[in-house]
Amino acid sequence: MPKKAGSRKTSTSKKSKSAKKKTTKKKTTTARSSAGKSARAANRTTDKGQRTTQRATSRSATSRARSTVARRPQPAAVDESSQQRLARAGRILNVLRTRHPDADCALHHRSAYELLVATILSAQCTDERVNMVTPTLFARYPDPETLAPASQEDVETLIRSTGFFRNKAKNIVGMAKQVCATHDGEIPDSMEALLELPGVARKTANCVLGTWFRKNEGIVVDTHVGRLASRLGLLSTARDDKDAVRVEQDLMQLFPRESWTYLAHALIDHGRQVCKARQPDCPSCPLANDCPSAER
Repeated sequence: MPKKAGSRKTSTSKKSKSAKKKTTKKKTTTARSSAGKSARAANRTTDKGQRTTQRATSRSATSRARSTVARRPQPAAVDESSQQRLARAGRILNVLRTRHPDADCALHHRSAYELLVATILSAQCTDERVNMVTPTLFARYPDPETLAPASQEDVETLIRSTGFFRNKAKNIVGMAKQVCATHDGEIPDSMEALLELPGVARKTANCVLGTWFRKNEGIVVDTHVGRLASRLGLLSTARDDKDAVRVEQDLMQLFPRESWTYLAHALIDHGRQVCKARQPDCPSCPLANDCPSAER
């Protein structure tokens, strides 16, 4: 039986509508895809811009840091014989004795135990801050016998403001335990025994031996001592003012043994008051005549 014309038209109309729907859907999908690609491209551009900004900020910060380091006065080279340097060191010591006659350890203490604990706490911390913390600490733990059984958490709470408090608390409690176990609760007065205690390196041992026991076994080399030794042209083997081991050895060759403890305290005082890291006061420095770095 032949199909009616109206039926064919209806079928054609349906096909046309279906084709239009597919075309519309395809266009919509294409548009969405294009929009998505544009959004992703925009995000990539934004991320790239942010990374570029971050890198620029980082480079700027690095540049400022380098600039700050560069502004720090650099020590001058010294062309002199060993005898001339020895004579100059003698003059420097005499001037220091005149300018800083009462130079002494700035850490408050009443015993070898208190000095040892305070010196351990002073690492990467100012003496002023340590002196603020130790009265409460020593009131609760006045000697090695009371500190040895202390909980590390309690000690951490008391010394938190000195920085690196977890490691420092571990060291001073460990030191107290070892002192009680091997030295009958008494702080030892020899370099070898002190260096065996937790948290004690040569700088700390030199401070305790020289300041409390009056034994000049070495010279305390902190940032001030290293900086001044370099600026004053007193180093012969040290690579720089951070090379503490060689700085100490160089100074020990130039100054008499009986002056070693005083020398460290005097240089520290002079570094804090006059020969500061960023802005040394060369015009008023009594050491300027013997300092090759003066006014540089």
